[in-house]
Amino acid sequence: MTPPGNAWNEASLSEDPAVALLQKLGFRYVAPEVLEAERESLKQPLLPARLARALKKLNPWLSDDNLHKAVRSVGAVQSATLIEASQEVYNTLVHTRSFEQDLGDGRKSHDVRFFDFDSPTNNDLLVTRQFAVKGAKKTIRPDIVVFVNGIPLVVIECKNPTLGEAWKHEAIDQFSRYQELDDKYRELGAPKLFETVQVLIATCGQAAVYGTVTTPHRFFAEWKTAWPMTPEKLPSLIGREPTAQDVALAGLLAPQNLLDLVRSFVVFEPDRDTGRTLRKLCRYQQFTAVNKAIERARTARKPADRGGVVWHTQGSGKSLTMLWLALKLRLDPLHENPTLVLVTDRKDLDAQITGTFQACKFPNPERAESVRHLRELLSGPPGKTVLTTVQKFQELAAAGGKPGKRAARQEHPVLSDAHNLFVLTDEAHRTQYGGLAANMRKALPNAAFFGFTGTPIDKKDRSTLSTFGTYIDTYTIEQAVADGATVPIFYEGRLPALRILGNTLDALFDRVFADRSTEEREAIKKKYANEQTLAGAPRRVETICLDLIDHHAKAIQPGGFKAQVVASSRENAVLYKETLDRLHGPPSAIIISESNKDAAHLVRHHTSEKQRETLIDRFLAKDDPLTILVVCDMLLTGFDAPVEQVMYLDAPLKEHTLLQAIARVNRTAEGKSYGLVVDYWGVSEALTEALAIFAPAEVKGAMTPKTDELPRLQARHAAAVRFFVRVKDKDDLQACVAVLEPEDVRAEFDAAFKRFSQSLDMLLPDASALPYVADARWIGKIRQSAAARFRDAKIDISDCGAKVRKLIEEAVAADGIEILVKPISLFAPELEDKLKKLKTPEARASEMEHALRHEIHVRLDDDPVFFTSLRERLEQIIEDRKARRTDAARQLQLFDEMQKKIRGRAETAETLGLSATGLAIYGLISERKPLTAAESTGNAHAKVDESRKELASLLEEQLEPKVSLVDWVHKDDVQREMRRLIKRQLRAAGFADDKKLDATAESLVDLMKRRKGR
Repeated sequence: MTPPGNAWNEASLSEDPAVALLQKLGFRYVAPEVLEAERESLKQPLLPARLARALKKLNPWLSDDNLHKAVRSVGAVQSATLIEASQEVYNTLVHTRSFEQDLGDGRKSHDVRFFDFDSPTNNDLLVTRQFAVKGAKKTIRPDIVVFVNGIPLVVIECKNPTLGEAWKHEAIDQFSRYQELDDKYRELGAPKLFETVQVLIATCGQAAVYGTVTTPHRFFAEWKTAWPMTPEKLPSLIGREPTAQDVALAGLLAPQNLLDLVRSFVVFEPDRDTGRTLRKLCRYQQFTAVNKAIERARTARKPADRGGVVWHTQGSGKSLTMLWLALKLRLDPLHENPTLVLVTDRKDLDAQITGTFQACKFPNPERAESVRHLRELLSGPPGKTVLTTVQKFQELAAAGGKPGKRAARQEHPVLSDAHNLFVLTDEAHRTQYGGLAANMRKALPNAAFFGFTGTPIDKKDRSTLSTFGTYIDTYTIEQAVADGATVPIFYEGRLPALRILGNTLDALFDRVFADRSTEEREAIKKKYANEQTLAGAPRRVETICLDLIDHHAKAIQPGGFKAQVVASSRENAVLYKETLDRLHGPPSAIIISESNKDAAHLVRHHTSEKQRETLIDRFLAKDDPLTILVVCDMLLTGFDAPVEQVMYLDAPLKEHTLLQAIARVNRTAEGKSYGLVVDYWGVSEALTEALAIFAPAEVKGAMTPKTDELPRLQARHAAAVRFFVRVKDKDDLQACVAVLEPEDVRAEFDAAFKRFSQSLDMLLPDASALPYVADARWIGKIRQSAAARFRDAKIDISDCGAKVRKLIEEAVAADGIEILVKPISLFAPELEDKLKKLKTPEARASEMEHALRHEIHVRLDDDPVFFTSLRERLEQIIEDRKARRTDAARQLQLFDEMQKKIRGRAETAETLGLSATGLAIYGLISERKPLTAAESTGNAHAKVDESRKELASLLEEQLEPKVSLVDWVHKDDVQREMRRLIKRQLRAAGFADDKKLDATAESLVDLMKRRKGR
């Protein structure tokens, strides 16, 4: 009888159900060995014959010569980097490639289609498993690969759900290795496969995340809907309750969705910090919103009902959603070359739209420079994409007005009565519109209006809904935080005695000016007679700045993040800037609006547009010392700054303005788990009133009191310490580390520790967090020691928040246990010192076991036969210990013998008269186990096969000229010649089995790549 749980592996729990669902979605399963026979070589992931058939079917006019060129345009891309190749192939597949051919009307260029995007089932849809692709030195075998028309578009990596939360790290790390995204993975993957791939999915049966080519680990996300499949259809299709894996696969890979994603939801753009090209794929909320909008535009019964409002909370990718909707509207043949009007002042969005439209071979977007220019653009021929601000939909003053008299405004004219005209408006709520919305309607009476907003429509606002129509799609603050699209925002009220809200003016005044005489206070009171002026009292601002500098140094600066100060007026903003400078605060800059009537003290802080751009770029760069931006009304909306973690708020913001302002801190960034609003005005005390115009469900989670994290910290602390509840002596580090030896326990503990660390980092340096600091140090030391003992690269202190990381580092140094938290190699001089510091034979044996395991893993490809035999011996020793056939002391003795064998390998080679490479070759061609130095002396000499030894030496000698050639590991012709040479020598030496010949020749070339390929 099979023991329970024996079938709990990645194949049965993840791979099998994934392939079964893909078959039900319309993909045909073909075994990898069948596809292998169709390929030119294992290095070429394309299925050329299938692609050629599909091309001929979709483009029957193609000549044989152009058919060959079309196949090569996808399979033989010459690019310096994977992202360059990916972009070139994407443009070919989606935006077509032109080839010259005479179709009876002279030699002209004609576009070639690679997919039938309009009829997905008209394509060759195929799925396979364990698809081998050969890289420079390694052959990779992704679990599942999905092909469309012979082109690999999707790679799926399946993991065992019993790994706990570690499954995701392992799967995504595997994608990084396959793509060779890091120097440590150089020549260990096969990037060629990923030149055509559009979607990467990591899954474990119960959960799944997706990304695209070159996506960093932290941007892999869940796909939470099978839309447009109904909730009832998926259970019916698979015959059970769907898992998160089923939902992701159905939502991403149903043929209609997959081809739609490929065609309309990919963008390439430069990274703001590095300038490197990023490839982005949409999130599920962007996909559904755009397609719902397209559906409404196509099917609404009345022209006026074709538009609507998309409310996607700020920071969730609203600008890209606008871009992708514009692209799909432009592509839709039903709309017959429509005119698109994008109402926005976002320059980065302009650049994205321009680049994407250029790639699609659409006319470039045109920016309206004035009211008159906008009218000219919209009155002209259709088919344009026009970028404008809403202010340009204003009336022009009538000509001939009298000097000194206000000129009458002309009524806004109709600019276009076209039905195929679409207006996409950013930040569509009433605070921006008023009468201008009516002018838009009048100017474009038959247009469809789509409004995009990052804040919900308030309960009193009927104008937005009447202008744009009902909601098309919503994506709330709570959803965005749950999906990891944004970080949660916490708030902290500080200096309650100086808050404007929550204090009477008299009480506040008395506190600020307590050191003045009665006469002085009376005189001052006349000057500071209202909230705004009292807020700008120099003493109040100085006290706040001192608190702000201290808070930033302790809570924000350790993580390397930055801050924004929001003042209630431009005068107060200048006062904050000057006070911060006087108190030697962090480097800061002020960005405020300007007026010709400004006093001299304001004029000193005026900046040109170019200067503002430079300051903003410096602020956005994490390594630039500029740390604080002081603002009043600028940069509160549309300012995307992932590096900003805290907003120091000293202004009476409410409603839309408050929601927009605080969202500056909700952008995700490496190492940033939350955003913080530090409130000096008192807004957070009146948060309910400040957001009263919205429905409570719509603003749930907008800001959470920082104190709410304390119960979560308590729960997470308990979850982390429970792993060691059975350890009698909590000061016994080795006993605590031993608890974490099983990999599944270690993965579970690491997830618990990260959650505890995250909550603690958020609350520090608050006094409420102090009771948990000692345990953080204690558990951190255990975690570091376990990472070193078990050589577990997934456990790394760098993933802790900066404040917690510093606590652990200080604790390790204070206890003098640096050697115990440092992974030491098998032959490092410090290993003996480390073993002496370990108290028990069990701990020493465990340290040696994992040092040996790591050494074997690292050197396995250098000498495969020798290290494979050692690995088997290691597993046998461990098995004997588990079965109590040996004790820890004897186990340690056996491990010591293995260490000596590895150390003596060079001596063995020397005794036999071979080099280290020659000895590795001898192992591969010899039928015997590899020799150790001890066995190659005395009577053991009889075990040496002299003829094989001579053959090994001869092979090394004959291969040496080949491996001396520059870049030989990337030259197929050199490697072919090496395999021929090896097989010729093997046949001469009596090897007769052709299958064994091929395998041995391949293994020997791989060995030479490992040893001589650098």
